[in-house]
Amino acid sequence: MHISSGRWLYGMFLALVTAVLWGVLPIKLKEVLQVMDPVTVTWYRLLVAGSILLAYLAASRRLPPFRRLGKKGAWLLALAIAGLCGNYVLYLIGLKLLSPGTTQLVIQVAPILLLISSLFVFRERFSIGQGVGLAILLIGFGLFFNQRLAELLTSLTDYTAGVLIVLLAAFVWTFYGLAQKQLLSLWNSLQVMMVIYLACALLLTPWAQPLQALQLSPLQGWLLFACCLNTLVAYGAFAEALAHWEASRVSAALAITPLVTFGSVALAASWWPEHVQPEQINWIAYGGAVLVVLGSALTALGPSLLASLRSRRARLAAQL
Repeated sequence: MHISSGRWLYGMFLALVTAVLWGVLPIKLKEVLQVMDPVTVTWYRLLVAGSILLAYLAASRRLPPFRRLGKKGAWLLALAIAGLCGNYVLYLIGLKLLSPGTTQLVIQVAPILLLISSLFVFRERFSIGQGVGLAILLIGFGLFFNQRLAELLTSLTDYTAGVLIVLLAAFVWTFYGLAQKQLLSLWNSLQVMMVIYLACALLLTPWAQPLQALQLSPLQGWLLFACCLNTLVAYGAFAEALAHWEASRVSAALAITPLVTFGSVALAASWWPEHVQPEQINWIAYGGAVLVVLGSALTALGPSLLASLRSRRARLAAQL
């Protein structure tokens, strides 16, 4: 079992770096998607990130040993590739139809679906605290969509389609998460990500149109390159954060990602109104977004909070 290094402050810093990088990512992607299609943008992101990882692992002589996989490992790898590839493409299709903030908030469903799936696949326990967190999250979603709830439930507009597509992206990401969790017993995280990134890029090659990059403005070109680096650096910071801080606390810190997106959109809309549009939501929706974040954090921290409470009760009982 992995034990964190105890450098919790460094781990928290890395988790916050990850949250910021993931929070600003949809804003950059939204600008690039004005010229390029979702498949081509995904192809570039995966190819660049996978190639950098390949060069690093080859130089350090740590390329993944495929002999370890076996038949079961090969099926897990195929499931992870299909899950991540589908997630990346569907997320961008949804982003074309929605605002960055709404997209980032809806994708928060992904770790919740992974948690629920783990109850059945890995026989993990579901605590009372996690149940409360899930209830708060659902209430938050209800408040966030208060202005367009009737539209979501009664008609298939572009907005409704976008929400459904991002939910589907969260659903297929669950298969990736479950498969990757098993693959980490065979390879380290960098090896797993390198193979998955390059395999996904190869899978998308027949549908990618690389020459679309020539139509980008200089600003959009730099934003595409930043998106590619974001894919690599954010996941690297995330993996390193897990080495120094408990996984539940890292997940709780990452729950603030939608708030980072909303804040970044507000700033970008005031600085570059010709490129970024402000979120068209009311204060009830903003309150709902905060509840979604709190619910996500509580769901992630549920087991550790319960264990801490039991430990405190045991100490008090011993003193009496």
